[in-house]
Amino acid sequence: MWMGIDLGTQSVRAVVASDRGEILGSGSAPLAGRRDGVRHEQQPPDWWTAVCAATRQALRDAPAPRALAICSTSGTVLLADRTGRPLTPGLMYDDGRARTEAVRARTPPAWALPKVMWLLREYGAGGDGVRVMHQADLIVARLAGHPLATDSSHALKTGYDLERDAWPHQRFEQLGLPDGLFPEVVRPGRRIGEVGRAAAEETGIPAGTLVVAGMTDGCAAQLASGSLAVGSWNSVLGTTLVLKGVTASPLVDRTGVVYNHRAPDGSWLPGGASGVGGGALTAAFPGADPARLDTLAPDHEPTAVLAYPLAARGERFPFLAPDATGFLIGEPASDAEHWAALLTGVGLVERLCLDYLDLLGAPLHGPLTLTGGAVRSDHWNRLRADILGRPVHIPQHSEPALGMAVLAAYGARATATVQEAAARMVRIRHVLRPDPARTARHTEPYLKLVDELERRGWLPARVAAHARTRTEHP
Repeated sequence: MWMGIDLGTQSVRAVVASDRGEILGSGSAPLAGRRDGVRHEQQPPDWWTAVCAATRQALRDAPAPRALAICSTSGTVLLADRTGRPLTPGLMYDDGRARTEAVRARTPPAWALPKVMWLLREYGAGGDGVRVMHQADLIVARLAGHPLATDSSHALKTGYDLERDAWPHQRFEQLGLPDGLFPEVVRPGRRIGEVGRAAAEETGIPAGTLVVAGMTDGCAAQLASGSLAVGSWNSVLGTTLVLKGVTASPLVDRTGVVYNHRAPDGSWLPGGASGVGGGALTAAFPGADPARLDTLAPDHEPTAVLAYPLAARGERFPFLAPDATGFLIGEPASDAEHWAALLTGVGLVERLCLDYLDLLGAPLHGPLTLTGGAVRSDHWNRLRADILGRPVHIPQHSEPALGMAVLAAYGARATATVQEAAARMVRIRHVLRPDPARTARHTEPYLKLVDELERRGWLPARVAAHARTRTEHP
């Protein structure tokens, strides 16, 4: 039995999975945070409380796991003391207050490194013993009873050099970051500790359970999708949209829109994170019944209303535009048409992301798998397949927590490779193939969106030109 824990934006999810990928136990607990303009933070103790509730629920009727791994939101960070006690709030992945620091660090504002610099300045927590912790690191420390090594996946946006497998100490010195601030780093899937007795009493996870170094939530979803062969891609659609693929070497993007994680086996996982997604639907229709609106949407597709459905200010993929905001061009005649425009808008941005990856020379010949909360909508799955004009694979279970169960199995050396573990534990539910006629109907809205993004100065001309060329000559 293997346990995976996913620290998300709105909840914590825990699953217990068998060697064949059967989910034998699951649990979840909500998370709340503070959003105010560009501010988005959560209280780290709330993460632990939610983990305890989720794991106890997951283990209520399930056998005890042999090992576990944890994923969390990429770029979420805090400062803690040497014992792992939080000294600051957790700055979430999309907190935008570190813009000045991002200019100095030469990274996007959403990355963790400028947030670390902002926290040091804002809280004055620069004394001896202060250490950087990512969201998953805090939970790992609570499970073991003391801080453990972080993984290179979470460390990437804090400045870790994946090609050299080292922190860039000279760069940190130039930025005025003190020695000893950053934790030890290991490759995902490495055994890093065990669950202690105190944590066992709170979580229900038996003392001595092996703790394996995890990955970010986007990478975890990729493991859960089974998309681990070169040329395969996974599109994770939840609150926001994340696309990750597999390449033999890093994908070079000097703009920083696409970045590269390192897989446990040493291959590369390039990808990017957009701000569009289900969060925009929730904001536009709080408390609505998505299933009811899904039944009404097809009568309005393709809609005359053009939407760029950003969940919050700023865009990171397929272009960098810190001041970008969501928009609607045209007036929806009904809630159903508005809903259809938002669903379509996400699919159009997803298509633009794939066009951008093609511009960078990424191999796109493998299967495209859809995961994330949005796959619960059969209508949205089919709409996305039609907009993209390519088959999409839908796994039986697609949550990041399962991806961490896969990684736990690999880390405990139940399999020789993580790809072998995924092949054993991941099942594809069905494959959706696009309708060419419906794909053709979405060409005009796609080109209109490309034109509008370029007109606003957000989408670079060369990216827009490539999207148009690829549309004409797919």
